[in-house]
Amino acid sequence: MNPLIRLLRGMANGLGVAWWARVETQAPHVIYWFGPFVRREHLEARLHVFLDDLRSEQSGSIAHELLQVRRGEPLTETLDPG
Repeated sequence: MNPLIRLLRGMANGLGVAWWARVETQAPHVIYWFGPFVRREHLEARLHVFLDDLRSEQSGSIAHELLQVRRGEPLTETLDPG
């Protein structure tokens, strides 16, 4: 990745204006964070690849939302079933 792009994404994330996709699967029950992106359009253009990968792993029901937030680790959160 271009170092300038990496810097811009890091700055946008630090300021809380970066775009992220919060993707939740049910089997297993996991929340994945995909990002950061400086522009919503860039996230939307690449999100289908991430979702297709999850579908190929037969992740059950998949829901997602696009959020403009500051996000850090962890980028994968396994949730307890009960």
